[in-house]
Amino acid sequence: MTLRLAVALDSASFDAGDWAGWVRRADEARLDFVTFDDRFGKRGPDAVLTAARVAPLTRHVGLVPVATTTHTEPFHLSTALATLDYVSKGRAGWQVRVSSDPAEAALLGRRDPLGDDAVFEEAADAVEVVRRLWDSWQDDAIIKDVPTGRYIDRDRLHYIAFDGEYFSVKGPSIVPRPPQGQPVVAALAHSPEAFAFAGKSADLVFITPSDVFSAEKIKSKLDPGLKVYADIVAFLGEDGFVRRGTATSDAAVFAGTAGQLADLIAAWAASGIDGIRLRPGDLAEDLAQITENLVPELRARGLFEPSSATTLRERLGLPVAVNRYEGAVRA
Repeated sequence: MTLRLAVALDSASFDAGDWAGWVRRADEARLDFVTFDDRFGKRGPDAVLTAARVAPLTRHVGLVPVATTTHTEPFHLSTALATLDYVSKGRAGWQVRVSSDPAEAALLGRRDPLGDDAVFEEAADAVEVVRRLWDSWQDDAIIKDVPTGRYIDRDRLHYIAFDGEYFSVKGPSIVPRPPQGQPVVAALAHSPEAFAFAGKSADLVFITPSDVFSAEKIKSKLDPGLKVYADIVAFLGEDGFVRRGTATSDAAVFAGTAGQLADLIAAWAASGIDGIRLRPGDLAEDLAQITENLVPELRARGLFEPSSATTLRERLGLPVAVNRYEGAVRA
């Protein structure tokens, strides 16, 4: 079985050269996408801006930054992610994150922290708003009609008219519909609330099984329409066990050679997952091991084959995103 392959980039480095080098390495290895971690209120660069910064330096790899819905307005998220899709020529995604951390809420001072159920309810509303805004421009809204002096056909722009408990957004967006129509929406899920949110709002879900049996069990709880990627923290090389030390994670932690990790991935493929997202234990060492040693090993075994698709949606086998307002009369 051929799996798709992604890598998670998680670092507090402020050096744009570091980020560019890491993403180019993944791009040259023809990985399907990279995720950019972002912890709201913690030291580190903004993930969406970092993805936009490195996008022109790459040609193939998908770019999926983390952005929280808890402290970020969905209108701003929609425009930033649509812009990323334009800059990357259709390779953008978004990993949704929620926060109930009082310290993070205190940074803004707008309201008290929301409870676990409420943050996911708000996140679902935020994703719905973002998706409507992405569709608020029909694909042919820009007409550049010189005789009438019209750049845009206003009848092909639409009010999204969302009025919910957490947001009230009229729209339309200030950015035209993204090249993919709908950039890929992803979520990390390891709780019942997160499973339900992913089924309602996401295209792709990251899970954290400990072995093939738990992968099968988790997958059975998910919406069958979701693309499912299993996370593995990887310390690769002859010194992998030493560098791992006492490292713990919500995901399975592996230490060993590229060949041994390929054995593990081959076993996990039997669980029916769509792909693997590797979290390098150390970016400087383990990302190089992944791209230089693991990827060739997986290709030799027929477990991974780079895609020729030009957009991230196509690469993941997602359907064409039909505009919900196509053919509608402007409100």
